[in-house]
Amino acid sequence: MPTALRLLAELERLLPQFGSGHADRKFALLHALEDRKLPTAEAVQRLHEALCFLRAYPDDQALLDKVVVMLDRFDLRPDLVRHQRRLADTGIAGTALHYSFYADTARWLCRRFPGALAVDWRDYRNEALLLQRLPLFAHWAETPALDELDWSAADWVRRLAGDHSDADFLIRGAAALPGSDAMRETFFEELELDFVLRPVPGVPSRSRAVLPGRPVHFVTAPLRRARPDLRQAVRYTAAEQPVDAALAEQLVTLAREAMVLRHRDLDAFAYADPRDVRLFDAGDGLEFAVFGMQPERRLLLESVYAFLTLKNGVPIGYVLVSALFGSSEVAYNVFEPWRGGEAGHVYGRVLALTRQLFGSDTFTVYPYQLGGDGNDEGLASGAYWFYAKLGFAARDPEQQRLHRAEVAQLRRSPTHRSSKRVLAALAAHNVYWSLGEPRDDVIGVFPLAQIGLAVTDLLAQRFGADRSAAEAACAAAAASRCGVRDWQKWDEGERLAFVRWAPLLLALPGLERWSPADRRAAAEVARAKGGRRESDYVPALDRHRPLRRALVALAKAAR
Repeated sequence: MPTALRLLAELERLLPQFGSGHADRKFALLHALEDRKLPTAEAVQRLHEALCFLRAYPDDQALLDKVVVMLDRFDLRPDLVRHQRRLADTGIAGTALHYSFYADTARWLCRRFPGALAVDWRDYRNEALLLQRLPLFAHWAETPALDELDWSAADWVRRLAGDHSDADFLIRGAAALPGSDAMRETFFEELELDFVLRPVPGVPSRSRAVLPGRPVHFVTAPLRRARPDLRQAVRYTAAEQPVDAALAEQLVTLAREAMVLRHRDLDAFAYADPRDVRLFDAGDGLEFAVFGMQPERRLLLESVYAFLTLKNGVPIGYVLVSALFGSSEVAYNVFEPWRGGEAGHVYGRVLALTRQLFGSDTFTVYPYQLGGDGNDEGLASGAYWFYAKLGFAARDPEQQRLHRAEVAQLRRSPTHRSSKRVLAALAAHNVYWSLGEPRDDVIGVFPLAQIGLAVTDLLAQRFGADRSAAEAACAAAAASRCGVRDWQKWDEGERLAFVRWAPLLLALPGLERWSPADRRAAAEVARAKGGRRESDYVPALDRHRPLRRALVALAKAAR
């Protein structure tokens, strides 16, 4: 009788193989492993990852049914229970998760799962600051005890919370403080609290992460592992699927849970606008849920969207995209069980959808994606070469020289592998890929900071420290200069965007020489920034040639 570990190893070997009887053997292996106890926490996790892979890439219905049953019951496995503590932070059902959640995500979890969060007081670093701020969470009549009793922060919070969890008490208390959302979030995050999301019934897990009701595409042919030709790949058009309010809410929840379960917090998911959630079918069970951000969370110039990558309804990765002037920065992430599968094919679909949404012809990858800026995982995986082999290249001359030297070395010795030091140097600069000729008004080259400095100079000279007066005065002046009379009747998000853009409009060189129609159109660009779909703003800005030229000139003129 083969051991459980030998059965597991055979299953892992067969995972990426499809057709010619592989489905039957995979089913038999799963059946044998269903009731077998695995000896180590690592083996339990390996089985879980194999099941997750097969849920996204099932051979047939019988195999999918077996996978679903095993994942749904995974927290009941005796070996899972035995190794529960060692499997903490894996996201597997029945295990705890430790993370210092940001304010909005902490509130979201607190609302959905009361009592599930607890503060992890081990090695808490901000004891003095929390004790100093505790009176803000308490009733005035409690202050004599707070002033006199020398208790630890943990003891005080537990006493103040009563029957509620210590985490719920602090999260809800911080959310109830006076001030703006930004002030409350800053206050909360300065406490640097670590939390434990306990495995109570209903909390999210990777074991059960799926968007129900999606059509299933069974895999019967080998996976597409070849590198795509990006010039062909970006011409693909994905079919948009209908999304009602209920499905939009499901997608937002699925995306936020995917981040929580992987110790991440992505603003574009946390602050997704339910009015701007879309779903695109990219073929063969591959779908992208696309999320725009709430108007108050949007950036001044770039348009930021996040994609949740789904395969047969299973989240297998995510993408963060920003767009400006026909260019896009793309941060591409594939979750662990599915790395090395069809990463190139999926990436081609990502760029195609980015081009479809924003009209981008140039794509930028920042150093972190390549393994730079402290991304040790990307460095170890040689992420730089994934992009370089697709045609991405840096503009830095020294990096180009180093790249050519490594390519020459690879040609002389196909077994050569770039050292960690060389990979770090290669990953130190942005890389770019374009359908057309290189240009300077693209994300990663265009000096966005200079735009902010130009606005700072204008506001500092005219208003000094009184930025609150600047807001109203600039909005009134920009409305007058652009010939806009009705902006205060616009939707709330549109009004907010216009107020934020007003000092920028006033700082633009030569605005007074534009035609009335061009000035009015510039105000409409600002309005689109706060509209239902921020993606509508991108082509509006691109079409406004005087505005685009003025922004380039403003960036060059700023000190």
